[in-house]
Amino acid sequence: MSQQTKTDYIDDVSIDNSLDSLPSDDEITATVDALTEHGFVVEVVDSTDEALALLTDAIPAGASVMNGHSTTLEEIGFMEYAAEGDHEWETLSDEIWSIDDDEAREDARRESQTADYFLGSVNAISQTGELVAADASGSRIGAYPFAAKNLFLVSGVNKIVSDLQAALDRVENVAYPLENERAQEAYGVESIIAKQLIYRFEGTEGRTTVVLINESLGY
Repeated sequence: MSQQTKTDYIDDVSIDNSLDSLPSDDEITATVDALTEHGFVVEVVDSTDEALALLTDAIPAGASVMNGHSTTLEEIGFMEYAAEGDHEWETLSDEIWSIDDDEAREDARRESQTADYFLGSVNAISQTGELVAADASGSRIGAYPFAAKNLFLVSGVNKIVSDLQAALDRVENVAYPLENERAQEAYGVESIIAKQLIYRFEGTEGRTTVVLINESLGY
């Protein structure tokens, strides 16, 4: 199946557009300041190309690399680069999906949460410095709190909202409708907000980097 982006679903569902708009420069600055105060490293870039270059430059040769499903990572070209690009990483996702045995593949997915570098995204970012992400199985967000040695969370600035309550609302009224549409097309089943993470603070210096892209990306 080809990779799907936000534009494949945006016309098929109803979302709260007030929670998916581009913020002002002042709102971006306030968000960066709050995230930094909460222990996150923050990088702001102007384009998907810059975001991809930042990620590929940051991952050293020989590192084990895993990612959770992320429309944003697809949109910036990271998924294609990880699968086909000129790099010397150990791409765990390729190894995992080549395993025929269901139980062995599930075990490998769990082990991959401790990758040297884990990449993903979030569904909302508050100007008060919280990150919010939801998942049906937990495989996407399981590595975020602790397991991965280094974590990169990549997001369009359209996910920035005023506060934590607005971030939770964005999960329900923007991310879920779009993900539900994708899940039905990709897997033939509806999605569910089964497991939700509120990431308030990172205590390990340099572990978690938030890459903010000055575009509307992902959901």
